[in-house]
Amino acid sequence: MTADNEARVKAMAAKAASYVLARAPSPVRSRALLNMADRIWERREEILKANALDLEDFKSRGGSGALADRLLLNEKRLKEACDGLRQVASLQDPVGEVVEGWRTRHGLEIRKVRVPLGVVAVVYEARPNVTIDISGLAIKSGNAVVLRGGAEAINSNRAIVGAMKAGLEGLVPVDSIQLIESTDRRLVDELLKLDELIDVAIPRGGASFIKHVKEIATVPVIETGAGNCHIFVNLDADFEMANRIIVNAKVQRPSVCNAVRKVLVHRDIARDYIPLLMEAMRKHSVRVRGCEVTRSIAGDVEEATEQDWYEEYMDLTLAVKVVNSVEEAVEHINRYGTKHSDAIITKNIRDANYFTWNVDSACVYVNASTRFTDGGQFGFGAEVGISTQKLHARGPMALRELTTTKYIIMGDGQLRE
Repeated sequence: MTADNEARVKAMAAKAASYVLARAPSPVRSRALLNMADRIWERREEILKANALDLEDFKSRGGSGALADRLLLNEKRLKEACDGLRQVASLQDPVGEVVEGWRTRHGLEIRKVRVPLGVVAVVYEARPNVTIDISGLAIKSGNAVVLRGGAEAINSNRAIVGAMKAGLEGLVPVDSIQLIESTDRRLVDELLKLDELIDVAIPRGGASFIKHVKEIATVPVIETGAGNCHIFVNLDADFEMANRIIVNAKVQRPSVCNAVRKVLVHRDIARDYIPLLMEAMRKHSVRVRGCEVTRSIAGDVEEATEQDWYEEYMDLTLAVKVVNSVEEAVEHINRYGTKHSDAIITKNIRDANYFTWNVDSACVYVNASTRFTDGGQFGFGAEVGISTQKLHARGPMALRELTTTKYIIMGDGQLRE
């Protein structure tokens, strides 16, 4: 195998493995996940050393603090990832589930059942813990997976995949997990065109990266969107609650896709609330950009340009805009948002209902942080990504979203008239 044909060779191996894996009994696939978790934890020192190399190289090339946090592994994060594998292992297996069944007038027994997608290619950036989450969900749902992580995490991913493959031995084909190790970006484009081997591609990353994948791929793509997430503070909001939610959504992990990037404030409370918001943001070193009204109230706020409303800030930057109504807030979100996660802070049931039904996003919250948009937080154990499209899957993609359906028809000699 050469660097030039690595994508094809590994996709072929995954394809062959996928047919065997799909036949593996559910308890065997669950046991594979438990073994994967055990092997990762046993090799944690090796994995953390590999991650330290990645971090050192990343920082030497000027990598930022927020993006470095996405790359960082430590014992706590590894333990959480291993716990996630064990949780997924315990979940109900969707494969083989009968979605519906009926008998036709000809006496045919028709069942619609869940089956694995086959071979899933996932192309993503940084965050080596994603390598674990994706692989666990794929194996549990009977899918082989081809992983192509970012170059900045290559040492971490090699160590993690080596441990996970060791966990598969004697249970399911070790070729069920494949890692593209070449960091040549041309291999991504090649992988995305292997439609005879890859059943679906799932990209994770920024808006420009996902746009490139959609444009280049001949493989079907499930789009996982960038997170230009909004929180709207309505005229009757509890200010203390609003600040707690916004601080959590902005500060906890500013580089992840479910962090808030924009805050909209109802004009009726703007003069009272914006100073309180600014005080909270300053405490956490958040740089604020604002509309003209926001700047007239806050004073020392940078001007927000038209481009700012589209921007998915990956750091401690927040843009604030004053709007006249819940209707204007919804209009703004639907125009500038990425259909990911948006929230309203309100005591008004009517406005809450209007917001949740009219904001065109995968996840819409009332009085809660957007940071909950996560497979683990939703009780799915983990996720492959947050789908922002409307076909096949939407929101956190877990086990069920990694299956499709087929019809099994039982007869006893029927012929069509």
